[in-house]
Amino acid sequence: MIKEVLKQIIPAAKWLMVAGATAAVVISVQVSADDEDKDKATAAVADGTSLPISEPAALLAPSNSWTPANGFADLIESVNPAVVHVSTSGYIKRRSTSRRGQPDFNDPRDFFRRFFEGNPFPDERYREEEPEPEQDDTERDTRPLGIGSGFIISDDGYVVTNHHVIDKADEIVVTLPNGDEYDAVITGSDPKTDLALLKLKSANNMPYVSWGDDKVSRVGDWVLAIGNPFGLGGSASTGIISALGRDIRSGPYDDFIQVDAAINRGNSGGPLFNMEGKVIGINSMIYSPSGGSVGIGFAIPSSLAQGVISQLQDSGEVERSWIGVEIGEVTEDLAKAFERDNEEGALVSRVREDSPAERAGLEQGDIILSFNGKEIKETRNLPREVAKSKVGKTYPLEVWRAGKKKKLKITTEAFPSDDELAGNPSSREEVEPKSDEQLGAELSELSDELRVRYRLPNDVEGVLVMSVERGGLAAKNELRRGDVIEQFNRVKVTTPSDVAEALQEAIEDDRESVPVLIRRGRSSGYIPFDLK
Repeated sequence: MIKEVLKQIIPAAKWLMVAGATAAVVISVQVSADDEDKDKATAAVADGTSLPISEPAALLAPSNSWTPANGFADLIESVNPAVVHVSTSGYIKRRSTSRRGQPDFNDPRDFFRRFFEGNPFPDERYREEEPEPEQDDTERDTRPLGIGSGFIISDDGYVVTNHHVIDKADEIVVTLPNGDEYDAVITGSDPKTDLALLKLKSANNMPYVSWGDDKVSRVGDWVLAIGNPFGLGGSASTGIISALGRDIRSGPYDDFIQVDAAINRGNSGGPLFNMEGKVIGINSMIYSPSGGSVGIGFAIPSSLAQGVISQLQDSGEVERSWIGVEIGEVTEDLAKAFERDNEEGALVSRVREDSPAERAGLEQGDIILSFNGKEIKETRNLPREVAKSKVGKTYPLEVWRAGKKKKLKITTEAFPSDDELAGNPSSREEVEPKSDEQLGAELSELSDELRVRYRLPNDVEGVLVMSVERGGLAAKNELRRGDVIEQFNRVKVTTPSDVAEALQEAIEDDRESVPVLIRRGRSSGYIPFDLK
């Protein structure tokens, strides 16, 4: 019995001895190697030579990616010298007692906040000002406007920040992490993307960071945010990318990177780094019911920012292409009304007169499927693609019209000024409203008096809904008083008779629903009009 047990134990014991000896050798070799490195280091220090370290070059870009397991200290030390504190002041009139900046927490739009700290002491934002003595209206005081963040992108001192950080500023001071201060001037600013470019006066051999490619980033990637929250310069926080291509409806070019890194007011304009120390975003906005960070922040992607900043650096302004259309989403019901089997594309609700779209032959009711070979999957894709195109160049366009695809060519123009977009006034004689029993509404042609009463632009054409009968077709389809019917079943209408004829034709064709283009408030859009 004992012999049998020994037969099983002895081989195992021999194996353990061999393994132990091998481990000892490995450990010995490693220790020797470590000791050798230490000896080299000691010798290097002793003879006055320096160890191989990262060069303090102007370009602050690491050679290797960092990982959370190694900590973020080296990464932060590498890029922090180029992240700056931006403080602004301006000449403003003294104001009487008021509550400034009080948010409306009943308005969900107020939850999206640009985290630009308009006062270095947050609690002061809601205090009433002391009454000021009466003074001449021409007298002005220099007051602090606020603080924000930015980052240097060139050795001669160009600084990227947000437009809302420097908006209305008369004086701008940029402070580096080492305490050096520079006066800055605005090279250019773009409100549509909330980006601005500053130039530091008398700056040279500055530390700077480089752009990264946000397009290769993925949800779940680690990111680093550095900025100046609440005036606490050089604050760093880390997190992950929560979402890409986020549209929060703050502007026509929304394409935000959403992150969960802790960022607050004062972080505006600060950089969002990837683990290679490259800037992949500019922190711009947070979602917050309370005003503080709740882990939902938004950064402008570098792929959008680089083109804007490049134009600002070259000319001080951004020139965007324009084709002259108003567009809306293709809903499931509208897709059926337009005989589409999916909801892709941008639905043209308006074509401006004397615009590239009109000259290209675009029509209301067209669904734009592609621009310059790029598919338009969602409505928001079109303004981005057009904005990226060159002014004055001709591009292919594919649209869906009357149940089939159609190819067009369109030549872009520079985005017009607000005055040019306003259009010319029109003149109409007074007209009497007419009741349409089949529609269940009272309709009227547009007149100058009605345009003023309902605040309708001069270039809006259509038929005004004066009243809606309870239980009628108009009421069932949620038409309202003040709506302007611009098209009914793809037919342009300008009189109540035009609407009645188009409605009767659709009913005779046994249509279940038809697309109806209406103007409501400041925008036009299609609705699926149910005839059953």
